[in-house]
Amino acid sequence: METILPDIEDGIPLPKNAAEALPPLTAHEELEMRARTIKLLADINNEPLSASQEHIKEAGELGKSMLLNPREKVDFAKYPNETVAYLAGMVQNMNCQLVDELAEMKNYIINKLVMEIEEAKDPRVRVAALKTLGEVDGIDAFKRRSEITHVIKPIEEVEKELLTVLEGIEVKVISQTDAPINA
Repeated sequence: METILPDIEDGIPLPKNAAEALPPLTAHEELEMRARTIKLLADINNEPLSASQEHIKEAGELGKSMLLNPREKVDFAKYPNETVAYLAGMVQNMNCQLVDELAEMKNYIINKLVMEIEEAKDPRVRVAALKTLGEVDGIDAFKRRSEITHVIKPIEEVEKELLTVLEGIEVKVISQTDAPINA
């Protein structure tokens, strides 16, 4: 079998190792990358990827540590693949749930505001609830909008209007002799 080497141009520095070639990643990006790689290798080797109770506990502790110290660089290489994969699954699951829960929370808030509007005895409470409901994204009842109308006119009409405006301007010329002298 013949060895094929790519043409390498002179004067272009090569990274010393694979880690140096990678761009800087956030912990979340690195975790996703590692999890995809772990899953791909497990699929290629036809090996099941399942986490034991120890891996689950370790992933939970690592996740808590990442939440408490988000700026701290995590060395994922020292953890087993099962722990990293389980942690990535936890993070992905939490992100999806967060989106669903925020949408549900918005609906809950809107429903409570409507209920408050309908059932409040105090008019001030009803008005405050209506105002808050009107500010909800998607309802936008109080959003200020400005409208611009562009009128296209022939140049002759524009010139007439401009001449009319210019004729209406009064010009007062002050000569040097009329100007007050500040001595």
